[in-house]
Amino acid sequence: MLSANAMERRLQFAGILLMLGLLVEALCLTFGRGAVGFLIFAGVGGFSLLLGISYYLLALVRSGSGGH
Repeated sequence: MLSANAMERRLQFAGILLMLGLLVEALCLTFGRGAVGFLIFAGVGGFSLLLGISYYLLALVRSGSGGH
């Protein structure tokens, strides 16, 4: 039961990172003009998406190996 709660927390954190990255990218597409907007779009938004996806996959792998 404890591992299910830890798994839920990991997945929630990964989801928050993904939503944050998508929000940054949406704001940059809407309001960002020029080179600085693209750098924020690619740098901050892309890095947040990369972290969210990596953390999500890591949480799935950890939950599968810890069950046995």
